[in-house]
Amino acid sequence: MKGTYAIVLVAVVVLVRLALRRRRRRGPSGASTTHVTTSESAREGTHNVVALVCEREIRQRVRGRMFRAATVVILLGVGAAIVIPSLRHSHTPTERVGVVGTLGADSRARVAATAASLGVKLHVTSLATRAAATAALDAGTIDVAILNGDSLVVKNPLPPTSTSSATQFVRGVAVALGVARAQSAAGLSSRQIATLARATPLAITSVHAGKSGRAADPTSIVGVILIFIMLSQYLGWILVGVMEEKSSRIVEVLLSAVRPIQVVTGKVLGIGLVAFAQAGIILVWALILARIVGSNLIHGTAPWALASILVWLVLGYSFYCWIYAAAGSMVERQDQAQTLAFPLTLPLIFGYVISLTTASSGTAAGWFKVFAYIPFTAPFAMPTLVGLGEATWWQFSAAVAIDVVCTIALARGAAVVYRRAILRTGSRVKIRELRSHSH
Repeated sequence: MKGTYAIVLVAVVVLVRLALRRRRRRGPSGASTTHVTTSESAREGTHNVVALVCEREIRQRVRGRMFRAATVVILLGVGAAIVIPSLRHSHTPTERVGVVGTLGADSRARVAATAASLGVKLHVTSLATRAAATAALDAGTIDVAILNGDSLVVKNPLPPTSTSSATQFVRGVAVALGVARAQSAAGLSSRQIATLARATPLAITSVHAGKSGRAADPTSIVGVILIFIMLSQYLGWILVGVMEEKSSRIVEVLLSAVRPIQVVTGKVLGIGLVAFAQAGIILVWALILARIVGSNLIHGTAPWALASILVWLVLGYSFYCWIYAAAGSMVERQDQAQTLAFPLTLPLIFGYVISLTTASSGTAAGWFKVFAYIPFTAPFAMPTLVGLGEATWWQFSAAVAIDVVCTIALARGAAVVYRRAILRTGSRVKIRELRSHSH
């Protein structure tokens, strides 16, 4: 019986759905629902138009020499930033020591410990006389000579302000052997000397708790730099692209067939997809190259930091692209675009400079954290806070939500400006003219 009930229930559901579908097609009074079909066709037409404009922008930008040249330059720059430090760190310096006379086992151990503490290799050579040591120093076959464990000889005087590994090694050896000679002169036993060797510094505490700032990891700094470079490049494309279409009257041909909002949406979407594709290529290139050369630039970086860079590249472009599109519709000459580009770039420069300064200091001040919630500076400030470890998930989410809401409001306003200014020629369109036109 239960199986019969189940079959009947399924049959009823199927019949009801078929009846509702037939009624939906015929309409409430048996008439055809032409308005629904027309509405759906209009939506599909809008999507097709935006896709065509977007495809046109992608094809135009990717085929351009500027895109290819910029991509190659950025890839070479990222490659140099990864490979050059790896080559420098892969070359471990070697300190060559010449020993004249006797050097006890304890003293030899102290010399080896000094080299190990500085991360340098040690090569010890025995020499017969001081004259032989002097000749070896002049010939450059040794870096320092130890005479009977009592004195050190180098070729040239040590610079007082030098911090090179060679200078630090010589000074470290001088201190270590001096301590060994003092302990021996004091008549200390081997057990007492071993106890002194195991001495550790005293712990230092403070009355008031302080903030333990740390330097931002290199990936976050490089990410902020790339965000600035790519936003500057692609936002400039939008400004100049809209201006060129207006001055060449191409936009008049486009607007005879499509609406202004479709044109500007397809343009910013197409250029944005090119920007994100380039960012993906650069990221994959950096990851592969860092793995090949064993670079520590990305090694150890939390996925959260990498995701933050990509997210704010998208959000930063989504916010600024509408400003630059609206600005491009208000000019029709290259000199006008250049004059307008400088004030538009000021927020980008400001956010970029304060973010790099904060990342270098290792601590984010309270005033800097405010800029992480302002859409104009958030694309730089929030990734910096993530790199410093001073942004929680809810703070990150709040900044994203604020940016998205402001971007939607800005897009609507920019679409209105574009619609009212794109067909006005003869001179640069001013904001007050748009206001008077709206009335």
